[in-house]
Amino acid sequence: MKAGMLTLAVAAAAVALLAPPASAQELPKTHLKVAGGLSNLTAFTDYEKPFWTKTIPERSKGQVTAEIKGFNEMGIKGPELLRLLGSGVLEFGTATLSYFASDNPINEAIDLAGLAPDVKTAREVTNAFEPVLAKFYGQGSNVKLLGISTYPAQVFFCNADIKGLADIKGKKVRTSSRTQADFVEALGGTSVTMAFGEVVPALQNKVVDCAITGSLSGYSAKWYEVSTHLVALPINWNQQIHAVNGKAWAKFTPALQTFLQTEVNGLVNQIWDAAARQTQEGFDCNTGAAACTQPVKGKMTLVVPSAADRELLAKIRGAVIEKWAARCSPQCVNDFNATIGKVVGVTAKK
Repeated sequence: MKAGMLTLAVAAAAVALLAPPASAQELPKTHLKVAGGLSNLTAFTDYEKPFWTKTIPERSKGQVTAEIKGFNEMGIKGPELLRLLGSGVLEFGTATLSYFASDNPINEAIDLAGLAPDVKTAREVTNAFEPVLAKFYGQGSNVKLLGISTYPAQVFFCNADIKGLADIKGKKVRTSSRTQADFVEALGGTSVTMAFGEVVPALQNKVVDCAITGSLSGYSAKWYEVSTHLVALPINWNQQIHAVNGKAWAKFTPALQTFLQTEVNGLVNQIWDAAARQTQEGFDCNTGAAACTQPVKGKMTLVVPSAADRELLAKIRGAVIEKWAARCSPQCVNDFNATIGKVVGVTAKK
């Protein structure tokens, strides 16, 4: 090839690489219906709802529009959402993975208590196992997994003098998932199942000594009024899936599929970044730190994890993983070891 022709070929290749994806005009006119996450939480109000009702129409130049309601506004409790997606009753949906733990323990794998004591590890664990969940949902549930985001860190709020994790021994603790219950019991505490709305009077009246929830969720619910100590050590994260019915997805054009997947990837990244910020905001505002920008500040004592706490966490994590492996399938355990196990340096044994 002559030099001039070679230069033209290289230039053409460079232009092709820089070319934008399919234009909005190539997207078919489409209206989507979405069952979002819990409508009273910031993941929905600040990210999900604006994403579907504003970002998607704007990025598609009006070709793709959507309507969204939190699943709780639709009379859905949560655990049945995956089945409703698989059957096609719902088109798009968002829900916390822990809702599906009773259906199959594989749904607990990325969020076992003690597994990810910081947001960076939580994201790495999630990314490592996401292909396993995508395959599992696609084969067994007719659900296309689009992404996995998270809520802020789940932490201990206590109406008791707590200096570290070891002080949970002998305490009654409200938990919201089986893996949290396993964690508390491994510490020598007693797990108590209780609805979120019942926690404030329970802490106030010493029905429970502690309760686990998101650091910012606890602030929003004014748990700082009925608890004195906040342990700044993430127990788990409560990741949530963003998914679509498999048959509905298959009917979309390749251009529409690419557009939606790319945009959902951006949404997921936004929510992960927000979860990291909101975790710290929860710590700041519950304890009245100067960094808190909210008008009302709590006066809780922030319990900063020590080296002994982190050592105890690693020990307890092993007990939690052991219990989980006993209830998950051999293939599930193998997949855990090949992905999550390599990220955090643990091995689950059946």
